[in-house]
Amino acid sequence: MTAVALATACAVIFGTADFFGGLATRRSKVLAVVVLSQLGGLLLVAALLPVLPGHASTAALAWGMASGVAGAFGIVLFYRGLATGMMSVIAPTTATTAMAVPVVFGLLTGDRPSALALAGVALGLFAVLLVSREPNGGANGPKAGPILAALVSGAGFGGFFVLLKLAPADSGTWPLLGARIASITLVVLLALATRRSLRPVPGSLRVTFAAGVLDMAANVLYLFAAQRGMLTLVAVLVSLYPASTLLLARYVLGERLSPVQITGVGFALGAIALIAAA
Repeated sequence: MTAVALATACAVIFGTADFFGGLATRRSKVLAVVVLSQLGGLLLVAALLPVLPGHASTAALAWGMASGVAGAFGIVLFYRGLATGMMSVIAPTTATTAMAVPVVFGLLTGDRPSALALAGVALGLFAVLLVSREPNGGANGPKAGPILAALVSGAGFGGFFVLLKLAPADSGTWPLLGARIASITLVVLLALATRRSLRPVPGSLRVTFAAGVLDMAANVLYLFAAQRGMLTLVAVLVSLYPASTLLLARYVLGERLSPVQITGVGFALGAIALIAAA
């Protein structure tokens, strides 16, 4: 029950962080938002290291850095998708893919999900097709760019979840320190290679840092949940995060969904619930 509570709280905070990240990306450049938000997260995890129990080791930092690389690709593509597409479409599409990766990993490493869990995976894949349709009924066809970014970013987040789970159970938040160091370094190098500016647009700094701090808080909750429970259960509960993103996008930004998209969002959340209940 502790793992379930931690994962559920993580989902709520993740969704809120993604909403703020999407807002920041609409105001500023993607790489600038990613670096500054990750710096905010780095400051938080550095402050938590002396407070929360954990043992520093080479394995903890190595697995954390590996997860940071996967997470960096995921967050860059995710924020780009949020900036160019509807939050209420991008978030559940990303979550469905992020949910599937730990399930596949479990299969490859010997897990034997129940028929209910496999039905949830199939339902989730179908949900992607529905939620990706345009609100106008698809007359002009779905925008492939944001949806593709959402799918790939979901794979990155799924990899992030798996790699963090592989860190030693007694490592505390040290893997997250390694993850942030790796992700910030990677994105800065990417910005230098592509000659992109990392200077934030005036007025975007607060919301960017808020996204980073909330994201790291969610990561801490996920790590503790994963250390106390099964990866398949924890990861799919965390993947419920689009619920808070959708609510904020609906009531703050006034985004509206078509009936088909609403059905797709319901299927995506239903798929996660099926796997969690299996």
